[in-house]
Amino acid sequence: MAQSMRTGVVMGMAAAVAACGLAIALRANAAGEAALPYSDGALQAGAAKAATCTACHGPSGNSTNPDWPKLAGQNAIYVAEQLHLFKAAVRNNPVMMPMGTTLSDKDIDDVAVYFEAQTPVGGEADPSYWQAGEKLYRTGDAARGIPACIACHGPAGQGNLAAGYPALRAQFAVYLVKQLNDYATGARYAGVTATSPKSRNGDMMSVVAKRLTPEEIRDVASYIQGMR
Repeated sequence: MAQSMRTGVVMGMAAAVAACGLAIALRANAAGEAALPYSDGALQAGAAKAATCTACHGPSGNSTNPDWPKLAGQNAIYVAEQLHLFKAAVRNNPVMMPMGTTLSDKDIDDVAVYFEAQTPVGGEADPSYWQAGEKLYRTGDAARGIPACIACHGPAGQGNLAAGYPALRAQFAVYLVKQLNDYATGARYAGVTATSPKSRNGDMMSVVAKRLTPEEIRDVASYIQGMR
C-alpha cells in the first residue's frame, strides 16, 4: 500500500514537472517524459558516489559545518533538481557549479536516492528565538502576505514530495538564513536568464523571503534547526 501510494505521488510529480517545462530540473526519458531519480537511481551506487560529498556535507549527509547544508533525508526529486541547476550554472554557487559538471544524469539519480534514504541529525534551536520562529512557521502573517511555512514544508519540516517542496527539518540556521537572504536578493539563482529554466518553486520563495524582516528570518531559521 505504501509503495503504491508513493508510486502515485511520483507519477503525479513527473506530470507536474513536465507541465512546468522544467526539462533541466528532471531530465527527459526516452518517451519525452520527466524522468525521476527513482527510475534508475541505485542506493548502493549512490553511497559510493556520495563519498566525495562527505567532505562538505558530512557522513550520510549530516554536515557538521553550518555553512554547508545537511542533505540527509532530503527528497530525491529536490536533490536531483538542484544538482541539475548547479550543473547548468542556473543556481549560483562557486563550489557546486563546477562539481555539478562532473556528474552524469545517472550519478545525480544515484546520489539523490542515497541522500533521501539517510536520517538527518537535528540540532538545537536558540532559546531566544525559536518561539517566535515557531509562530511564523505555523501561522505566517496573512496581513503581510506571508504564508505559513507549514503549508508547504509540513508540520515536521519533512517537505512535500508531490509539490517539490524540500524537507527543512534539522537544517542549520546559518545556512537557512543565507538561503532566505539569497532568495530575497535574487542571488540564489543569479545564473538564470530569460531563456534559462528556473527552480520549480524559486519564484514563490523569492516573493516570500522579500516580505520577511531580518529578525523573522533569524527566528524561523532557529526554529527549523531544532525540528526533529
